[in-house]
Amino acid sequence: MPLETLSRIQRPPRLSEEVSADLEARIQRGDYAPGAQLPTEKVLAETFGVSRAVVREAIARLKADGLIETRQGSGAFVTENPKSLNFRLSASGESALLHIFELRTMVEATVAELAARRRTDADVEVMRQCLDRMEVALSSEADGSEADDDFHLAIASATHNQYVLRLAEFLGRQFSESRRMAWVDHPRGMESPREAQREHHLMLAAITAGDPAAARQAAHVHLRGAAERVGIDLPNDLGGISPKK
Repeated sequence: MPLETLSRIQRPPRLSEEVSADLEARIQRGDYAPGAQLPTEKVLAETFGVSRAVVREAIARLKADGLIETRQGSGAFVTENPKSLNFRLSASGESALLHIFELRTMVEATVAELAARRRTDADVEVMRQCLDRMEVALSSEADGSEADDDFHLAIASATHNQYVLRLAEFLGRQFSESRRMAWVDHPRGMESPREAQREHHLMLAAITAGDPAAARQAAHVHLRGAAERVGIDLPNDLGGISPKK
């Protein structure tokens, strides 16, 4: 369909969500068929009257939802079966973001605990290599989000439970872009990923020591810290440590 028919979005709040919702509706209606390529980032920005950063966030949301895939050097394409998704996470507003962090905390704390019970030396080495890659990124102020994603997946893999790993892979797709933004676009520069890295080391130490309780608490520390860095205060009833005063 002609791009000129796409509605321009004028309302300033949460522009990326509105752009992604508009594109999602068109995908679900079949305006963009499975396998079809979306317009370029530049064209979408001009069409919707928003910045390219807003378009990138919208594309990242659609990718996390499994509606599109991006190909290096080629652009964004609709997935082959976008209507098959029954469960997706959409952090639309502070309340939804809080609920997602609650979900992450419940899942990732238990995963870390189980990993501490079952990890092998090989599992620990994979986690350590992920942290080493993040250290290199920190030292050069580069994007270490891929290593960040891999670290969390390595913890899930250390449970030696294929369903835990599949769930972690799903959640990882949802949060990959938020981790990337923490590395690249955070207003505090590299301090945010440095704080996260300190928390990662606590998690690795507990898992390496085979201490399930410490691993669970370290995961709580990390998730509470991650939430606070985006302005979310997790409730006390999730367990783990108390919030910072």
